[in-house]
Amino acid sequence: MKIHNFALQPSIISQYMAEMRDVNIQNDRLRFRRNLERIGEIFAYEISREFRYKKVETKTPLGVNAISDVLNEKIVLATIFRAGVPFHQGFLRYLDNAENAFVSAYRKYKEKENFDICIEYLASPRLDGKTLILCDPMLATGASMELSYRALLTKGTPGKVHIASVIASQKAVDYLQTVLPENAELWVGVIDPEINAHSYIVPGLGDAGDLAYGTKE
Repeated sequence: MKIHNFALQPSIISQYMAEMRDVNIQNDRLRFRRNLERIGEIFAYEISREFRYKKVETKTPLGVNAISDVLNEKIVLATIFRAGVPFHQGFLRYLDNAENAFVSAYRKYKEKENFDICIEYLASPRLDGKTLILCDPMLATGASMELSYRALLTKGTPGKVHIASVIASQKAVDYLQTVLPENAELWVGVIDPEINAHSYIVPGLGDAGDLAYGTKE
């Protein structure tokens, strides 16, 4: 699996990441969601370099035809609820003609530090031969991403898979390399070194869903 780690070269993503991690800033939910959206927009642009294009002629007001490269593949943009929604929206601003899929994956705790990943909802078009972009802001263990991907496979086999995450743990990256297709590509804003006993990424930024939308019971 090819890995694109944006932290290896400083960019404006680094600025947004610093704001999202900062306890003095991140409690501004509007700003937190907007930073997720902006990172999604940048990811969409960078991933678009991997797409197939075809040349078309466009008639301009001057009566001269211009040659342009336009997208020549079908894209499905999939998101894991709920923290993935603003991240998804950033992608959708750039990939506005993409089809969309949504998966509900959450941790169901048996004990304080012991949980299963549960999926209760899936809405997706057919995926056969299409390019699937599956995005979730946080990749802690990789289990939610794997189960979401397998749930989406019930709608067909995509021709290409891109996984997008703002922050991933090294453990999740290592795990996904063993369970995803060899030609899949992983796009991450940064890879953090570890997860704690509660399976939260360290240093991470906390619960992205709570920071975006408020705490839950």
